[in-house]
Amino acid sequence: MSNHLLEIRDLHKSYGDVEVLKGVDCTMSQGDVISIIGSSGSGKTTMLRCINMLEEFQDGSISIDGQEIGYEMVGGQRRRKKEKEIARQRALTGMAFQQFNLFPHMTAARNIMLGLIKVKKLSKEEARSIAEKWLDRVGLRARADHFPGQLSGGQQQRVAIARAIAMNPRLMLFDEVTSALDPELVNEVLQVIKTLAQDGMSMLLVTHEMRFAYEVSNRVIFMNQGRIGEEGNPREMFHKPKSERLAEFLKTSSFG
Repeated sequence: MSNHLLEIRDLHKSYGDVEVLKGVDCTMSQGDVISIIGSSGSGKTTMLRCINMLEEFQDGSISIDGQEIGYEMVGGQRRRKKEKEIARQRALTGMAFQQFNLFPHMTAARNIMLGLIKVKKLSKEEARSIAEKWLDRVGLRARADHFPGQLSGGQQQRVAIARAIAMNPRLMLFDEVTSALDPELVNEVLQVIKTLAQDGMSMLLVTHEMRFAYEVSNRVIFMNQGRIGEEGNPREMFHKPKSERLAEFLKTSSFG
């Protein structure tokens, strides 16, 4: 049994004839905060979406807590697991996206409560208590009964993060959660993530905020053309990149 929280082995993903992930290997332990950086089209988001089975992948394996995700070998043949099992495994991860994906007809609290009631089978009272706790953690307790249309983009993203974390996932996945926000709203969302990291939450973050990746991560992965081009301690990678490609990327990024 592996002692890794997440283990990715030789991951391959193609869209038709275009191979997006070309044999990715990665492990992370409980409490790790890993930022995934790289240029557009390098495979960062695809890797996250494979982890929680929003995307199928053609070869390789992904395991969380020692459980192989999405597929199993039956009679020497690789087979997709039943949807009920995939749904159960998907609950091991929480994901916050570029777009907030809140239900516009539900209040902030109700958006968080929905999964707790429908998936976790909690009572409305229990779900409301958890929703209020996490809204408080992201600084929005007073907005519990506001609808998304009454919230700023940064506030909506914080509700979306609270909704994902309220489901008590083993691993949080963040996909460019600040890219759809106005610049003045970015910091309030990054501050929430930073606080969660300090609390020991395990996270994989795809981000273009290089200064944030440098400050919050204990490890950084640089994706380059569907492969991991370089990985390691952010201080070493950002100040003494080993590859010319990473050095070029950092020169054109917001790190400086």
